[in-house]
Amino acid sequence: MSLKQRYRETIQPKLLKDLSLSNVHEVPKVVKVTVNRGLGEAAQNAKALEASIAELANITGQKVVVTRAKKAIAGFKIRAGMPIGVAVTLRGDRMYAFLERLIHLALPRIRDFRGVSPKSFDGRGNYTLGIREQIIFPEISFDKIDAIRGMDVTIVTTARNDEEGRALLREMGMPFRSN
Repeated sequence: MSLKQRYRETIQPKLLKDLSLSNVHEVPKVVKVTVNRGLGEAAQNAKALEASIAELANITGQKVVVTRAKKAIAGFKIRAGMPIGVAVTLRGDRMYAFLERLIHLALPRIRDFRGVSPKSFDGRGNYTLGIREQIIFPEISFDKIDAIRGMDVTIVTTARNDEEGRALLREMGMPFRSN
């Protein structure tokens, strides 16, 4: 059973009851997932940008957008318009497929994994997770990477507060740390 199907059939009714909501449309749901990676080194190393584009496209299964510097910063040798990062926004079926792979395949592959922080919510039910190494994803071959780079994964929900967002992600299987 896919995560989307499980959300509709079991998670949504359970959250409706647990959060004591009156309408099924009030139940929090995931709107989008954004995956981004800042590449300060792209100013000097063009290969880092190409490798990151290929890796994120491979991990997410979607075309990557290159983010560019808004203004020049001489200390970092960055000029306005230079590529300094890559980002992907996932919605719909691709979003659910990515979340399922992240929760059930990638996160358990982290060394000494004890769960993700339950405190990384923004106050409005959205969750951001920093990943230190891209090699936790099964799509990435260890032999083909040139450097270990991290990324940020932001899960945007319709939850009104952090408790609702935490309840939604916990039901989806997100392994929160218990301490």
